[in-house]
Amino acid sequence: MKIAQLIILTGLLTLGLACGYSKPATTPAQAGTMPSISGLNPASQLSGGSAFLLTVNGTNFAADAVINFNGIAQTTKYVSSTQLTATVSGSAIMNAGTVPVTVTNPGTSGGAYGGGTLPETSAPMNFTVM
Repeated sequence: MKIAQLIILTGLLTLGLACGYSKPATTPAQAGTMPSISGLNPASQLSGGSAFLLTVNGTNFAADAVINFNGIAQTTKYVSSTQLTATVSGSAIMNAGTVPVTVTNPGTSGGAYGGGTLPETSAPMNFTVM
């Protein structure tokens, strides 16, 4: 009985080692799709005004893209790969000046084997607070 157990154990070990299992190679994340802004609507607001709907037009917007107004991520609605909207609060336009607006396409995870994409942020387009 002991010999049968030893033979079975040896067989299982041999099969396990013969499978050639090794730790999966990790692939570094690659650059994602770069969004680009072509226009803002409206392109300006009066300082001290109330909240307003900002429409960002451009290209390569991901379904989970985010509008950044003066570096602060806004709750963003995906309209299409060329249009996003966000409601910007009145407190964000309290002072006159130029405010950068960007769009960020978040990165994706490659799972257990690595890979995925890195987040990509567009070049800024200026919004004017008058």
